[in-house]
Parts: sequence; C-alpha cells; structure tokens
Amino acid sequence: MSQQERKAVIILSGGLDSTTCMGFAKEAGYELYPITFDYGQRHRIELNNARSVARHYGVEDRFKIISLGFLRDFGGSALTDDAIAVPRSDGDATEQEEGEIPVTYVPGRNLLFLSIATSFAETVGAEAIYIGVNALDYSGYPDCRPEFIAKVEEVMALATKVGVEGKPISIKTPLIMLTKAQIIREGIRMDVPYQLTTSCYNGEEKACGECESCRLRLKGFSDAGMADPIAYS
Repeated sequence: MSQQERKAVIILSGGLDSTTCMGFAKEAGYELYPITFDYGQRHRIELNNARSVARHYGVEDRFKIISLGFLRDFGGSALTDDAIAVPRSDGDATEQEEGEIPVTYVPGRNLLFLSIATSFAETVGAEAIYIGVNALDYSGYPDCRPEFIAKVEEVMALATKVGVEGKPISIKTPLIMLTKAQIIREGIRMDVPYQLTTSCYNGEEKACGECESCRLRLKGFSDAGMADPIAYS
C-alpha cells in the first residue's frame, strides 16, 4: 500500500484533543476518515464543531456521525443525565474527591467508540485508529489509560479479519503522555484549527470557563503561553 493510500480513522469529538489527533494523522500521511458519536451528550454542540473540523481538513464527505442515543437512556453521567450537575470550579458540591472518578465519566464510552471505529476502519481499509486519550492532564477516566488501550488493541487483533490475517489495526494515541500545554504547542505547530473546537461540558454557544474540561483547556493555553481562540462567557 502506497503512502498516499494509507488510511486512518480519527475519533473526532470536535474538542481540542481529538482535533489535534487529526493534525497528527494528517502529518503522518494518512487519508483521514473522521467519525464522531451522538450519544445524547449535554454538549451536543460539539457535533457541529466536529463537522467544521472535518470540513477544514477537506474530508467532510467522509465524515460520519454515529448515533448512540441509548447512552443517554442509560444516564449515570453528568454528560448524559440532566439530573447530575456538571461540576464547577467555584466549590460546587458536585466536585469530586481526590482520586475519585468524576461524574462526567460516561460508562463504556471509549470502549464503544473504539469498537465501532474498528468496524469502520476494517470496512474502509484503514490501518490505524486515532483517539485523543491522555494519561496526564485528564479527568481520571479509566478508559483513558494506556493499559486500557493496549487491551483493546489485543482484542481488535483477535476479533477482526485483518487481525487474523496478520495485519491488525493499530490504535494511535499521540497525546497519551503529553501535558495539555504540550498538546497545544504541537497543535499550533501543525496549524490545528483550535478556533473551530470546543471543550466545554455545558454545551452553550460560549464556553463556560468553569467546568473541569474548560479549566484544563484554559490552563493548557496559559502554560503554553498562548491565548485560547474561542469565546468564553
């Protein structure tokens, strides 16, 4: 397979990390196949951002939105259950304790995302899946750890035709050991369109600047010595 024919599926949320993964996949010479998921998330505005990012990279015709609405029916997360508040930075009582998995964790989300992305990748002949998980500046989600990714990759090799034939699909995690500031610096170097992204869990037109995701993003830009190009309320 030639360099021009190499394909990668990018799990694209429309956020900072996944959009940086688009930059890394493009830099690696892959044809980009972005996939995003509508799982009834509170911040569904990110679906529009994901489409804008795909359009920026000239691959909107390959962009897929997959419905996983049952995750909202299940609930159990501040991102899918309106009865659970998104924690704020002002001493909100919903703020988690040290080491506790936060209420914004969506049970099984990345496991489902990677399973579906694997099906998509095998269908289009992609050799890699990019996912923006991070084990440093992250919220304590168990499905963002290197151990999780390694185990899923093992299962993919066993569960796919290409894996059985000795050409398993790989999971690329270029951000997994980077700080948020390092991620942003790499993104700026690659001209990643951060102005088209959102990280806010509250899903308003302007980011709240108070939820944990906003705080991690703002700290990353500050530590990188750069201004965040999106609007905050």
